[in-house]
Amino acid sequence: MPLIPFTNEQGQVVIKYLGSKRTLVGVLGAIANAAEAKTAVDLFTGTTRVAQEFKRQGLKVIASDSATYSDMLAKCYIEADANKVDIKELTQIISHLKSLPGKRGYVTKNFCEDARFFQPKNGERIDAIRDELEANFKKDIHFPILLTSLMLAADRVDSTTGQHMAYLKNWSHRSKHDLELLVPELIPGTGKSIIGLAEDVIDELPAVDLLYMDPPYNQHRYFTNYHIWETLVRWDDPEPYGVARKRIDSREAHTHSVFNKRKKMPPAFKDVITKAKAKTVVVSYNNESWVEPIDIAEALLQNHESVALLEFDYVRYIGSQIGIYNKSGAKVGSVGERKNKELIFIAGETSRVEAIEDVVAGRGIEPRT
Repeated sequence: MPLIPFTNEQGQVVIKYLGSKRTLVGVLGAIANAAEAKTAVDLFTGTTRVAQEFKRQGLKVIASDSATYSDMLAKCYIEADANKVDIKELTQIISHLKSLPGKRGYVTKNFCEDARFFQPKNGERIDAIRDELEANFKKDIHFPILLTSLMLAADRVDSTTGQHMAYLKNWSHRSKHDLELLVPELIPGTGKSIIGLAEDVIDELPAVDLLYMDPPYNQHRYFTNYHIWETLVRWDDPEPYGVARKRIDSREAHTHSVFNKRKKMPPAFKDVITKAKAKTVVVSYNNESWVEPIDIAEALLQNHESVALLEFDYVRYIGSQIGIYNKSGAKVGSVGERKNKELIFIAGETSRVEAIEDVVAGRGIEPRT
């Protein structure tokens, strides 16, 4: 497949490369390896999947996000060292949690009765386990791992298309299964989680070999898209509202990211890019973003010699294809475009960028399963 040159106003070349969205994590791992990185930052870490890949590659990783649930996932997968966790003790605690009888609480009422995200039998078990964690394991060294185990278990029995803005018209098959706690797949090595807004955290971060950022691209907010996880981690009994029983504080200004505001997002994004202290900077970009690709390239070229661009086609989030329905069966979503494009910008010294291009374009990347 030919490489297509893409130039900016100074005539500097940015390279396009076609691939597949499902290979993205593998591509990013290969990029880290080709960049000979020893340290890395995943600035908008979300579920920490990319940060986990970097850690598996042997890098010392900092994972950062503003979401409380993301911080908890990072404490489990990035901060916890698989070689130092007492798996026997962890397994014993999980066995204890699994033995608890279910009880009706916040999750059951709001996400099973007033909404339909979980079957009541599983909602009651989530309530019982989360109360037990709060009462007796809040200060336990295993707490982030135990809470992550509960989040993963709940995710496996939900009745959604992957987000919490609505639930399926009919119960999903997986929702009928019993909630099952498992030990998360921990990774050897050490790392760090930093919770905070990217525009603030970027000034505090140390210089690293590789910095990866994948910011929100539009008005869709992760605080509301994943409000159940936010509440499950905070366990703060928030007042719910609407069909999806979202947190009432999602209406407050402090829960709105600058990256979800059309006029403020582009300058904030470019400001974070120019402040990144890394030998290699990798930026994910979605074609639904409010920032033009050339503007991202220009920002990266302020501090780096060269920029390369990889392009991926991928199938969109399933809810945008089938629509979403509320409890009464009324459709609350509509069918949209079925595919998006993901662009990966790579910025750094010319020799390093060229080496990364050779790895990605020459050898090909196998997806991680």
